[in-house]
Amino acid sequence: MSSIFNDNLVFSGKDKIDSAYRNAEWLITAFANTLVFIIFVMQVYRIPTGSMAETLRGAHFRIRCGQCGFRYDHDFIAQRYGMSDTITPSQKLPIGPRSSRCPSCGYAEPAPIRSSDGRYFIYKDGKTVPAFARTVFKGDQIFVIKCIYQFFQPKRWDVIVFKNPLEPRINYIKRCIALPGETLQIIDGDIYINGLIQRKPPNVQEELWMVVYHNDFPPARPDEKSFNGHTWRQPFECVEASQWNLSADGPTVFELKSSDSAIHRIQYNDRQGNDFRATYAYDDPASYPMMPLCSDLMAEYYASIGQNSAAGAQIRKYGIAYEGWIHSDGRMEIARLSPAGEPVIIAAGQCRPDDLKRITRFRFATLDHQLILEYGSSKVAYDLGNGIEDAGTDYHIRPLVQIFGIGSLRLSHIALYRDIHYISDNIKRGTKESPMVMHDGEYFACGDNSPFSLDSRLWDRPGLANPGRPEYPAGIVPQDYLVGKAFVVHWPGGYRIEKGPLSRIPIRWIPFVDGMKVIYGGTE
Repeated sequence: MSSIFNDNLVFSGKDKIDSAYRNAEWLITAFANTLVFIIFVMQVYRIPTGSMAETLRGAHFRIRCGQCGFRYDHDFIAQRYGMSDTITPSQKLPIGPRSSRCPSCGYAEPAPIRSSDGRYFIYKDGKTVPAFARTVFKGDQIFVIKCIYQFFQPKRWDVIVFKNPLEPRINYIKRCIALPGETLQIIDGDIYINGLIQRKPPNVQEELWMVVYHNDFPPARPDEKSFNGHTWRQPFECVEASQWNLSADGPTVFELKSSDSAIHRIQYNDRQGNDFRATYAYDDPASYPMMPLCSDLMAEYYASIGQNSAAGAQIRKYGIAYEGWIHSDGRMEIARLSPAGEPVIIAAGQCRPDDLKRITRFRFATLDHQLILEYGSSKVAYDLGNGIEDAGTDYHIRPLVQIFGIGSLRLSHIALYRDIHYISDNIKRGTKESPMVMHDGEYFACGDNSPFSLDSRLWDRPGLANPGRPEYPAGIVPQDYLVGKAFVVHWPGGYRIEKGPLSRIPIRWIPFVDGMKVIYGGTE
């Protein structure tokens, strides 16, 4: 049989045979390209646990607080339901065995009780009623760029995938915080490398802020005694003769109308609202009293500032009070209060005039031993010192947050946040007293859900090595075990339509668009 050659293609002269040949060739080429892509370039991973929450979530419940409506996520732990770790159940389940707690208003969902026949109940109004069941959503599905670390070294704050040194068959995902040749210490939740504090890139920092209280979400039934063990009331309280109106337009807007030049203050009561401990709504609330205080805080609101007026916030860290001011003439000032309470200006700047003509976001934060004041797109910062000697030792002094103003102000979207706090109590290495020295090809990794992450701080034995090599030191992620860099969440959870003709499709084929995001690391 003669063949016809044309542009490097082979034809038999019979259409069916040629079509089958081309289809087979296309499939083989596509399969080969896909295989090369998966092995060498990029692969899809499903997050199995909550050790990187809230940045990345394992199987979880999506919760809308039954009191204030604030949305948050809570861990699903399969063992508590007698299920395998790898299973995401299709049936709805109540949160158990303990309830979740809202990270904004502090409301604790009723704890379920499991009966002998496997059903769940709660006590409500003196009666036993079925517990509310929720869908369990799968962990985030992410793209991982493979082999990148064969050509480039990981950067600090990268979210890396690596083989677990204690059990190399299993892939782990954590955040890289120490690199070869460095000495690591974790002090009061902060990362120190070679004696200097390490500050997070802006996009990483935005991912790691966690809400303490958000005033846009007042509870519907404040008289219930389930808000941190008591009834709810506005946690911001007027100080002395303050003229603030804390319900100027319903409970979510604060307003000041004063004709004098006095400073009028309101203060957050952390014994009434959520406190400043390093807690996670994702975790079991039973662990909350054991968590350390976090003093890296941020006050945020949107301000409308009248003429001859000023707005600001005060945060006390280690017993020292710092204030951030924005004046109606555009002056931005950071001050430290003297022991006598007198402000000493330590940094100043000027905001954009356009930001004073509209409602604009105000932020003041104590963060990684620096003070940051933002108003709209303008920013003023002050370095409190980056050495260990600047860290202080008064970690157990309770922080304090105030909002204050002069003249005519209207504030909305008032919120408090805290920074990630790397737990260093009862860990094996990397503390102030026991620094961790990294050698060539050695990395240190921690989960963003610091209290519930089995990571380099806690590994209790040396890592298993490849054949012919000695064991890896305990706590080390070796270069040999790096798999790749987490790049993007492309399929967060997933749900299915429960009403209408499409409800017959059992697959959760619709992703949560709000969870699709780039995973930021050491470069942005």
